[in-house]
Amino acid sequence: MRDQGAFVGKSNPEKKRIAANEGPAHAAEASGPAAPLPGLVPQLWQFRLQYRDGREDDKVLRAATKLAMDLFGAAEGAVVVGEPGPVGIRLQATIPEGSAWDRTMLSDFLRGRKVRIPPELMLARIRRKGRMWGILAVRDTRREFNWDARQGFSMLGSVANEIIDGIDRERIREVRARVDRKILEQSLPKHLSYELLHGIRSLTGYDHSAALLIHDGESGSLEIVAEQIAWQKAKGRNVGRKLPLPPPLREVLDRPYVCGFDRNGKGWINWTGTDTAGLADLLDYDEDAHGSRAGGPDVPAVPAEGAILCASLATKGGLLGILKIASVHPGAFCAYEVDLISQFLPQAAVALQNAQRAELLEQRVLIAERKHAMAELARGVSHDVNNALGAVLPMVQQLVAELDEGDFDAPTAAEDLRRVERSIQVCKRIFGAMVHFARGTARNPSAIVLNHAVDGALAIFREGLVRRGVGLTVDVPADLPPLLAVQADVEQLFINLLSNARDATGPGQNVSIRARFGGGAIEVVVEDDGCGMPAEHLARVKEPFFTTKANGHGLGLAICRSIMAELRGQFHIDSSPGAGTRVRAVFPISQEESAP
Repeated sequence: MRDQGAFVGKSNPEKKRIAANEGPAHAAEASGPAAPLPGLVPQLWQFRLQYRDGREDDKVLRAATKLAMDLFGAAEGAVVVGEPGPVGIRLQATIPEGSAWDRTMLSDFLRGRKVRIPPELMLARIRRKGRMWGILAVRDTRREFNWDARQGFSMLGSVANEIIDGIDRERIREVRARVDRKILEQSLPKHLSYELLHGIRSLTGYDHSAALLIHDGESGSLEIVAEQIAWQKAKGRNVGRKLPLPPPLREVLDRPYVCGFDRNGKGWINWTGTDTAGLADLLDYDEDAHGSRAGGPDVPAVPAEGAILCASLATKGGLLGILKIASVHPGAFCAYEVDLISQFLPQAAVALQNAQRAELLEQRVLIAERKHAMAELARGVSHDVNNALGAVLPMVQQLVAELDEGDFDAPTAAEDLRRVERSIQVCKRIFGAMVHFARGTARNPSAIVLNHAVDGALAIFREGLVRRGVGLTVDVPADLPPLLAVQADVEQLFINLLSNARDATGPGQNVSIRARFGGGAIEVVVEDDGCGMPAEHLARVKEPFFTTKANGHGLGLAICRSIMAELRGQFHIDSSPGAGTRVRAVFPISQEESAP
């Protein structure tokens, strides 16, 4: 039956299972002392109370095996877990460690095939996730287990099964709670997507990959926005890839449901009976798994997908996207996973829709903030430009007068021209940085050299700080790992922080920018010894529209916080009146980004 998975056969009724466990050679009494059945029920009750709130299935099954060894006088025990593939099982635990077991016999027993159980061995199946999932095993070559012992061992297996069911139910509740928290936190779609993929993996145990594809109604395509690779323990490289969605498939996917496919040779079989012809071929997009692109000698071979679950995320407005889950082995999914994913569809669809709306609103606020920032910058640098040009005009007028009067002195003129050149370079840097900031609206992440972004912001503020007598210290090494981010966002982060530092400082005070790399992250500290702020203002300073400036708008630090959240970074502010302000931003760097 399908609901038992590909690697398990039909289960027998309880009486037949015990009889099969007993075997023809088990009619005789046990050669050792009788099984301690009189004290069995209290022991099982105590075991249930001790582990009913447990969260680790491995720990529960090990404890059940040890309890069985104590109760029935067995010398050895094992926890066996069923797996797809030719072997069919995995020894999850053996007591004592390293003891040998008949894998073929255990695999056949788990699959429901007729096997002869030796008299010195007892086996109990563990049913989980809609299929025969594992086995508890104990043995003792010095004795034979009688009927009472086998009944008692079966009761212990049932208690262990009950506890495992409780663990699975609690995991489902925890995943739902995590998704709910992301919704309440108004997380960005990308963060919510990976939280969803992570939660689905903890519930289904997929061993190939999972992906979230968002539907673009204008182009009629599906874009992969999040992907996790289970066999490689990494995020996927297909993020950003677009797949054309045929109109007939889109119409079918406009309502929420789950369909399952198993690979049959080079084709796919839909075992859920839904009318989704061509969907599995569309989602079988990893070309490396079919040998059309060869990797290098250090690149691991990409396993082909053997089973796919596809869930349509649909709302009243139509198709929002598709959740895809893949396993290496055909038959790895069954009705249990279909029902499980179906429970998450409405919640996931609404959450992603709300997150997309929040992201769109945030982008509009960001654009508005950039326009406001340009006006603020123009007002802020007008004095610097005026001073630079004001120094140029008298020197140019003096040179013209000397030429007209025939009193031209070449060395003096050369020095004046060099001063003119420096002033014009100042204006050029200021205007160039402002134009670059104004044009930086592209939302595509790229490799950002951090000290270049800092230099771009300083080009706007350096002259103003010097003119006001504020000291400036910059320690941002050029060899820091590149940061994968949106260039405009990183520049706006530093412009907002430097603007606040400039407004908080005066003559004789200092502003510093320092950065270092360590522990897989770049830490940047922007610090000033200016006026600082009281605790009641510090508690609200990241809130949108909260400001203490006469002409402020209260979005600068809120935007900084949003930018750091998009980069999965950390953003902390420490300040006190008269002691200045210290802002610490931590940018996480992946291994791929930090590699030379």
